[in-house]
Amino acid sequence: MSSCKSTSTPVDTKPKLGVAAVSPYKDLTHYCSLAGSLQYLTFTRSDITYVVQQVCLFMHDPRVEHMNALKRIIRYIQGTLDYGLHLYPLSASTLASYTDANWGGCPDTRRFTSGYCMFLGDSLVSWSAKRQSVLSGSSVEAEYRGVANVVSESCWLRNLLLELHFPIHKATLVYCDNISVVYLSGNPVQHQRTKHIELDIHFVREKVARGQVRVLHVSFRYRIVDIFTKGLPSVLFEDFRDSLIV
Repeated sequence: MSSCKSTSTPVDTKPKLGVAAVSPYKDLTHYCSLAGSLQYLTFTRSDITYVVQQVCLFMHDPRVEHMNALKRIIRYIQGTLDYGLHLYPLSASTLASYTDANWGGCPDTRRFTSGYCMFLGDSLVSWSAKRQSVLSGSSVEAEYRGVANVVSESCWLRNLLLELHFPIHKATLVYCDNISVVYLSGNPVQHQRTKHIELDIHFVREKVARGQVRVLHVSFRYRIVDIFTKGLPSVLFEDFRDSLIV
């Protein structure tokens, strides 16, 4: 595919891939080899993290539809060969993260896909797109679990920077688009509807009470983390990709 026609996005805006596809892809080794290679590429290409995570879900039993999705990633890479993660030297003193969850997004299991990205100053230093192993009864539960994941990652990163003699004194900013999650992070009252995520509730609230984390609401215009949870139109995708410094 070295001379293939390129695409503007690595994934379309259709629903997520599922197991309903009929025709199996015969060469399992070929599929796994390509998907594994793309996993390595996500170390410097955060813009393909979501779709690579999607195709890797079917490495045990790939279908022709999954292979077509994988080929689309390669076509996208063909048109963006000179792209990569850019890090700039600066005196950064803040950690900011964005998190989102696509509740009930999996067409087979209805499990949600959560994603986050974390910036040290203006540089992207950590990102993830992952289908969770549990079901959530509401979008609030899914979003709050996503917040707990990024708070856990921020605690690890703060400790790492402390060991490198570069402590972060300001609270980590966690941006979420769900207002209910923002209220829950600072409300000490336990609700009946949150009993399934009680551990996550206490974990995040403890970090907020200590002043290590602040959970804030973010408007639709700045939901750059959507690039890790769903397929986006080309204009929106390119805008969010630029925000990731790719």
